[in-house]
Amino acid sequence: MMRILPGGLAAVLALAPVLALARQGEAGNAEAGKRLYVQDGCYECHGYVGQGGAAGVRLAPWSMDAQVLIAYVRHPAGQMPPYTEKVMSDRDLADIAAYLKSIPAPKGVNDIPLLRDAGK
Repeated sequence: MMRILPGGLAAVLALAPVLALARQGEAGNAEAGKRLYVQDGCYECHGYVGQGGAAGVRLAPWSMDAQVLIAYVRHPAGQMPPYTEKVMSDRDLADIAAYLKSIPAPKGVNDIPLLRDAGK
């Protein structure tokens, strides 16, 4: 016999997987993400520190939620192949997003003396 849950509880139970995934994305492990980024070959197109390259766009510093990365990796545009949950879990992608967030932005031209003073 199936029980019907009160509206509020049913909504919470229906959203539980989504909420768990959102919390998971926020709590990604940057150290594990760095290892996965190299192990799964992300660096081959996007560079070792997410700087981008001929085949892949710049990913770092990553400022978006892990959910954005997960959604894109599952259904990418362009030449990037899709990665299913069987190939790369949402947890792995949350860790990779945490790694990309941990990479600092590159210094500006005015912060690098050799470049700043080149025209003087």
